Amino acid sequence: MTERAKLNFYDRVLRPDPSRTVVRPFEPSYPEGFDGGTSRTQETVDLTVALDEAELARQLKGVTLSLDENHRDVDAMLLRRFDEVAGRIEGADRINAEQRRLIGAYCSEEYAYEAAALFNPSAVLHPDQSGLPEGTIRFVMSLRGIGEGHVSSVTFRTGTWTPGGELVVDDPSPTAVPPLIETCEKGGDVAVRLCCAGSRTISEIVLFPVLPSQRQGIEDMRLVRFCDDDGSIIYHGTYTAFSGAEVLSELLSSTDFRSFEMRVLTGKAAIGKGMALFPRRIAGNYAMLGRQDNKNIWLHVSDDILHWEGGAKIIAPRFPWEFVQMGNCGSPIEIAEGWLVIVHGVGTVRNYCIGACLLDKNDPLKLLARTPRPVLAPSPHERDGYVPNVVYSCGAIVQGRTMFLPYAVADSFTAFATASIDNLLSVME
Repeated sequence: MTERAKLNFYDRVLRPDPSRTVVRPFEPSYPEGFDGGTSRTQETVDLTVALDEAELARQLKGVTLSLDENHRDVDAMLLRRFDEVAGRIEGADRINAEQRRLIGAYCSEEYAYEAAALFNPSAVLHPDQSGLPEGTIRFVMSLRGIGEGHVSSVTFRTGTWTPGGELVVDDPSPTAVPPLIETCEKGGDVAVRLCCAGSRTISEIVLFPVLPSQRQGIEDMRLVRFCDDDGSIIYHGTYTAFSGAEVLSELLSSTDFRSFEMRVLTGKAAIGKGMALFPRRIAGNYAMLGRQDNKNIWLHVSDDILHWEGGAKIIAPRFPWEFVQMGNCGSPIEIAEGWLVIVHGVGTVRNYCIGACLLDKNDPLKLLARTPRPVLAPSPHERDGYVPNVVYSCGAIVQGRTMFLPYAVADSFTAFATASIDNLLSVME
């Protein structure tokens, strides 16, 4: 029997923290089909402006005391929220600053975005690699946080890693800052711009659902550091937008992890989960891995990063641990031998395991080799959680001849491992 790849594990784990909260928009509404005569927001506004000065001051003091512990610039945040809803309020121009702040509070909610789970990580090189010892890299890692209502958001961590040496995951800030949200048109496509300039560190950024397509969550972001043919660098993240009824693939883009754009992917290949962009063009075109049939891994090429059609099936289940279905565990990684693709396979009792394969560098339609046994499988002490019997990743980093693999356990928390590229290739067939 073929040997399994040898992994080295770190003791460091990331677990969900219900104390980490973000203030996000909230507006109550009547049930569909019920006519209340006016909006519930307007009714709340009318009650607020009717308060006498003393009661208004008491309510504002309570709001400030409640939010000041975990949030900065509370007054400005509440005024900004009022401005976002002012267009739907009668007589908004006659409302004073104190009333505006309290109305902003009534139209907001404090949300514990990683209270239930913190998992499905994806790691890329940090834009800033300065001031590091030789051989050490700094990384940015996205994670899927789950909070109330099983709604998924994206949060970030940073850290440093030395192949064969130390892993440091920076402690996150206790503060999370909601992004400024702006909808715009770009080249005929609707884009959402998210400005996170108020965040002092990347760990303060939280991307929560802002579009109807994302109402139930932004899931499983696969980050990639994309180098275009002109040498320019941009970070893309493909993710699953879940409305509660439909699944769509969407794209997040940023050059600096300070401002982002969200855009919808179109085409028949973009209706499924788990799309992963190659880190550069191939023969002048963008390339993407997908799984639109929910079973096999497909390759797609396009001259438009937002539109994906057709495709060709390149990897199908072959070994028992992947008989049910397969998918990628992040964007392909370019190594000397070809494109290294970390994959997941689903087997008996819906066990999710992690494996790997190698695609031809010039023609990724060609599968060169794959691991016949899982590289990583749920272990006895890591099986239990929100979804048992699952290990999963959304993106690894290769530095030199070593792979850094952050991975999720039981859809609950995040752990870390490394693997030798030479050893990984040696167990493929």
